[in-house]
Amino acid sequence: MHPLRRQRLLLVVAGLVAAAVAVALALVALNENINLFYSPVQVAAGEAPAGRPFRVGGMVVENSVARSGDTLDVRFAVTDYEATVAVRYQGILPDLFREGQGVVATGQLSPEGEFVATEVLAKHDEKYMPPEVTAALEQSGAYQRANSQ
Repeated sequence: MHPLRRQRLLLVVAGLVAAAVAVALALVALNENINLFYSPVQVAAGEAPAGRPFRVGGMVVENSVARSGDTLDVRFAVTDYEATVAVRYQGILPDLFREGQGVVATGQLSPEGEFVATEVLAKHDEKYMPPEVTAALEQSGAYQRANSQ
């Protein structure tokens, strides 16, 4: 093989290897940072990943909000009217957070099965519902009940 051809072939192979490594690193980074949405039914069925962050959403159960007197700890329950997930959050809740309203929380399951939230988002007006929450409620057949209240 001619030395010039060999040098070109080595450059092409090195370029392909570098591109493959770059794509692999990008895919690993994306996979680690993905936050999937799970409904309370899916969390109760064990479909949610253990030890990895994900989002859960639904309606805040009436009379489920319990605030700690001396810390920012808040416990509440989220439901899609088929299953309920207990949520623990430490921090200041959004101004629009209230019982009977739609929320989406980001966090992960504790070993005890409680969802430990790092972020809580509340819907921003009376007609808006996060798309993930709407889909989960429609799937359970409870969207009309939640929408008519």
